[in-house]
Amino acid sequence: MNLLIIALSTLVALEFFFIMYLETFATKSSRTAKTFSMSKDDLANEKINTLLKNQGIYNGLIGVGIFYLLIFTQNYNGGLLAIMFYIILVALYGAFSSGNKAIFFKQGSLAVIVAVLLLIQMMM
Repeated sequence: MNLLIIALSTLVALEFFFIMYLETFATKSSRTAKTFSMSKDDLANEKINTLLKNQGIYNGLIGVGIFYLLIFTQNYNGGLLAIMFYIILVALYGAFSSGNKAIFFKQGSLAVIVAVLLLIQMMM
């Protein structure tokens, strides 16, 4: 089960690095517009562009935190569980605040699976 947790946690980290890429480096791309249901005109707005870039850094740091725990700590379960709960809460907030429930499934599904696996492993 430990290997499965590591593999899925790595996928979560990579997902957040991809989100960072869209928000920070490909801010004005058609892929970013489609992903976030925004128009290219919205993305051309400098204020929105700055907000997305800032948010992208936060998302990238979530990925860094996951990799840090997996690589540099021996007992990563508690820290990893905290990050997964954070991701789940953020995904829930995003889904309900935007009215787009798909956000939760896109952003939070893997985190839910990892959290459940971690809780099972911690109870054993």
